[in-house]
Amino acid sequence: MKKVHAIGVMLLLAVILTDCTPKKVEENADPVSVENQLTAEESAAGWKLLFDGKTLTGWTIFKARPNNTWEVLDGTLHCKALNETTGDGNERADLRTTEQFQNFELVFDWKVAAEANSGVMFRVTEEFEQPYYSGPEYQLIDDTGYPGELTELQKTGSNYDMHAAPATKPVKPAGEWNTTKIVVNVNHVEHWLNGAKVVEYELQSDDWKQRKDASKWKEAAGYGMAPTGYIDFQDHGNEVWFKNIKIKTL
Repeated sequence: MKKVHAIGVMLLLAVILTDCTPKKVEENADPVSVENQLTAEESAAGWKLLFDGKTLTGWTIFKARPNNTWEVLDGTLHCKALNETTGDGNERADLRTTEQFQNFELVFDWKVAAEANSGVMFRVTEEFEQPYYSGPEYQLIDDTGYPGELTELQKTGSNYDMHAAPATKPVKPAGEWNTTKIVVNVNHVEHWLNGAKVVEYELQSDDWKQRKDASKWKEAAGYGMAPTGYIDFQDHGNEVWFKNIKIKTL
């Protein structure tokens, strides 16, 4: 009996020691991503969050128009599609920052629903009826699934109707997350998509003026003219998501 009891005690100790042994982390395990937060390094470098993942603090509707499309959903800034059954999403308007920016680097993650169209504008003012009459637009769209006909000037990453992003740009399809960076420094502008620079231009340059005169903005006297303005997220009537929105003043 004593021998059996000793064996039982040894087995019990082995179980206890096994449970207390730290589990080995797999070498290839993915790190846990932290959404809508800044790292210590980013904070030290001067980055600022524009979206906390929980509220619409720091954002407002363009011209305070009636709106029932923008919401916070699962840590994203979400623009709803129209629900034709309930009518939810029938009051549409752009969402803009409450703060104005002049020279900056803006980074955000985004995805669009199938067939969806949206965009992000900068140096937007409320002087005109629509934000795109003042702010140049970084186009976000389902390049391959959008039901309308698109020119290269109207596809993802382009400066809408002004400068085309290359067809070889590294864009991910509708429903998948992309990362965009927009750099604006005085008149110099850069569009980045998933780590690649896809568009670069100079506001007010001769080339820019020629392109403007040949574009939809020919009669828009205020287009691209404001030295400072709001960041504007477009509600084009479609579903789109944003997260990890941060900005650094230059």
